[in-house]
Amino acid sequence: MSEKVVKMGAPGFNPGKIIKFLLPVLLLVILAFDSFAVVQPGHRGVVVQLGAVKPQLFEEGLHFKLPFIQHVIPVEVRVQKAESHASAASRDLQIVTTTIAVNFHIDPARANKLYQNVGTDFKERIVDPSIAESLKAVTAKYTAEQLISKRSEVGQNVKELLTKKLGTYDMMLDEINITEFKFSDEYNKAIEQKQIAEQQALKSKLDLERIKIEKEQTITQAQATAESLRLQKLEVTPELVKLREIEAQIKAIDKWDGKLPTTTGGAVPFVNVQK
Repeated sequence: MSEKVVKMGAPGFNPGKIIKFLLPVLLLVILAFDSFAVVQPGHRGVVVQLGAVKPQLFEEGLHFKLPFIQHVIPVEVRVQKAESHASAASRDLQIVTTTIAVNFHIDPARANKLYQNVGTDFKERIVDPSIAESLKAVTAKYTAEQLISKRSEVGQNVKELLTKKLGTYDMMLDEINITEFKFSDEYNKAIEQKQIAEQQALKSKLDLERIKIEKEQTITQAQATAESLRLQKLEVTPELVKLREIEAQIKAIDKWDGKLPTTTGGAVPFVNVQK
């Protein structure tokens, strides 16, 4: 029975030959896959050969590389966003927490230098500390009140300083936006009290101006009345007085109904002439 099994399995079956055939094929397949690199849109391929960063950069698309010797590290060169919350002291020693959004991108032509000098974690190593340092340097030049009233100027100064810092590491600043200045509760209460005091002072000033105007109006009116009386007094003559008496008598006669009074309030009675 055993002899039959040996005879049936012997013809044409050689595991060694199959392995020798498959190994080169498998090696060729691996070499083929490892000989090409694809760089995605918005990236650059940094070529690392045996641990050394090569001067050449792969742009977007398919590229040939030396298998097992060269590796391609993708580095994003599109616009990226970094948002930071940094606390700093103003010129009048108020603690200000600033929220800022920064848009930046890596210089596509120098992505290999950035990778060689910083690595891929450049945001944590360079961008965030540079934002904090720039904010502290600029905030210290302004009072807390000026930070609010001159926000555009503050933002421009931060942008100029941050541009220089990021440029040192082959990164380009696109835009910054200061979204919020947050002050301590004590400072906010002081601002509120100041606004209340200013409103009260303004109200008092308006009241004083109103009283002053009313006083001037009263004086002007009194002066006008006095002047009118003075002019009337100057115009009064004996003839005018006599004329006024005659006019009064005429008005009394016009109102008389033709009947004489029967009694008077004095001691001498009227004589009743009625029949």
